[in-house]
Amino acid sequence: MDLAVQNGAPVIGLNDSGGARIQEGVVSLGGYADIFLRNTMASGVVPQISAILGPCAGGAVYSPAITDFVWMVRNTSYMFVTGPNVVKTVTHEDVTMEQLGGADTHGGTSGVSHFTSGTELECLEGIRQLMRFIPSNNVDAAPRGPGADPRDRRDEALLDVIPDNANKPYDIHDVLRRVVDDGEFVEVHKDFAANIVVGFAHLGGHSVGIVANQPAVLAGVLDINASVKAARFIRFCDAFNIPLVTFEDVPGFLPGVAQEHGGIIKHGAKLLYAYCEATVPKLTVITRKAYGGAYDVMSSKHIRGDVNLAWPTAEIAVMGPKGAVEILFKKEIADAKDPQAAMDARVAEYTDKFANPYVAAGRGYVDDIIDPRDTRPRLIDALDMLQGKRMRNPAKKHGCIPL
Repeated sequence: MDLAVQNGAPVIGLNDSGGARIQEGVVSLGGYADIFLRNTMASGVVPQISAILGPCAGGAVYSPAITDFVWMVRNTSYMFVTGPNVVKTVTHEDVTMEQLGGADTHGGTSGVSHFTSGTELECLEGIRQLMRFIPSNNVDAAPRGPGADPRDRRDEALLDVIPDNANKPYDIHDVLRRVVDDGEFVEVHKDFAANIVVGFAHLGGHSVGIVANQPAVLAGVLDINASVKAARFIRFCDAFNIPLVTFEDVPGFLPGVAQEHGGIIKHGAKLLYAYCEATVPKLTVITRKAYGGAYDVMSSKHIRGDVNLAWPTAEIAVMGPKGAVEILFKKEIADAKDPQAAMDARVAEYTDKFANPYVAAGRGYVDDIIDPRDTRPRLIDALDMLQGKRMRNPAKKHGCIPL
C-alpha cells in the first residue's frame, strides 16, 4: 500500500477473512490498525477498491468500508461486525449470514457495498470495467473512451421521453443511454436508494461521473439514502478530477416524520456540501422539475455550476403549482363561489408564470434552454471548453462536512 501511494497505483483488495487472529492478541489488532491508517492516507490519492470474496468479519470489514468501492458476490460474500452467533447471544435475534450481511443486504439495504455480482469472475471483470473510467491517481487524467460515437449525434427519441403530464414518471436511464457514448453507463450503487442514479460514462471520449434524479422511483425525490449515496459519489469524482454531469428532475426533499427524525436536514446537507466543495467541471441539465432547496442542491449555478442547461419542459420554482396556490391564495379560494374553478385558474396562472425555465434563464441562472436532441453535443462542447478549468478552495486543513 505504501508503494502504491508512492507510485500512484490503485489499490485493489481481495478480501476473505474471519478478522483478527484471536491467538495473537493485541498484535493482530495493531496489524489491522496499520492497514486502516494506510487506507485513510491513500483516500483521495489513489482509487481503492475492495472485492469481498468470502466471509469477512470484525476488522476485516473496516478496511473495505474506508475504500472507494466495495464489490460483493451473492451466496459467497458476507460482511458483518459481529456474526450471527454473537448477534443471537447479545440481542436474541435469529438471523442467517445472508440476512445479516449478504451481498443483497449490503447492496440494497445498508448501502455498504456498491456492486453486486453473481459470481467471482463477474466481480473481477466488473472491477476491470470500472478502471476504464477512473484514473490511477489524483494527478493523472481519467482514461479516455474510444470516441467512436459521433460527437454531434442527435437522438429524436429524446423529444418524447418526458410525459405530457408532469406527474407521470419516466425512466432517467432512457435519457442517459441516448446521451452518453455508445449508450454505455456503468451504474454505481444500483440497488441502493434507486431514486437517484449515479455512475460513470464517456461523453465525447471524456470520462464523466453522472448524477441523475430518477422520476421512476419516489418521483425522484431526495431522501436520506439518496443524499448520502450521491454525496459520496460526487466527492470521489472531485478527488480524482472526473467532471460531474447532473441530470435534474427533482420535486424536493422527502417529507415525513421518519425522514426528519432520521436527520434529513443533516444528510441532505452532505449532498449540498459535496456539490459546493467540488472544483471539477460541473454541468447540469434540468429535464423537468427543479423545485425548492433541491433546485439549489443539484449543482445549480449558485453553487458554482459551470454550465447549466434546461430543456423547454423544465419547471424551476420554489414549489409545485398546486402547493404554491394552496398557500398563496388559500383565503381567496375558500371564499370563492366555485373553489375548484378558482383553484384551477390560479394554478394555470402560476404554471404560466413560474413553471418554466425562462425566468431562471432571464436571471442568468440557466445558461441556455436547449432542444433535448442537442443535449449530447452541447455537453461535449462544454466538457471541451472546461478541460483547462482551474479552481481552488480556500486553504484549510479540511472542511467539516456534516457527518
